[in-house]
Amino acid sequence: MTSPTDPINTFAAAPFEVFYDSHCPMCKAEIEMIRRKDKQGRMKLTDIAATNFDPTDTGKTLDQLMREIHGRFADGTVVVGVEVFREIYSRLGFAMLVKPTRWAMVRWPMDLAYRIFASFRYRLALRRYNNGSCELPVASFPENK
Repeated sequence: MTSPTDPINTFAAAPFEVFYDSHCPMCKAEIEMIRRKDKQGRMKLTDIAATNFDPTDTGKTLDQLMREIHGRFADGTVVVGVEVFREIYSRLGFAMLVKPTRWAMVRWPMDLAYRIFASFRYRLALRRYNNGSCELPVASFPENK
């Protein structure tokens, strides 16, 4: 049996949903690039910073979604972190470049580097929230100050 992230399943007909923070300049730039390259509609891009976003159907809180990038397959399977980028770039036609990032000697340093980056990005998001420049609802973010 294959997992949702196996290359065999990468080009499933259903779009891969990516949850992103449009208030993060780096995230916004990355998503804009993905939009430009996604000519076949293989991604569904969901802005978790939108005032009407409700995380209920994700099984995650807004705070959890803010801490790391999340993606969701059509069957409801959720992936987090670098695995989201692997799926995105495989769907955009860069599967040969993605493949080495699955090798153990490359995978763990990439995953670690992303977790460090995500922690830094989250602290910046908290700063935006706390100084009032972030429009997220007070009741939903952050969970723990």
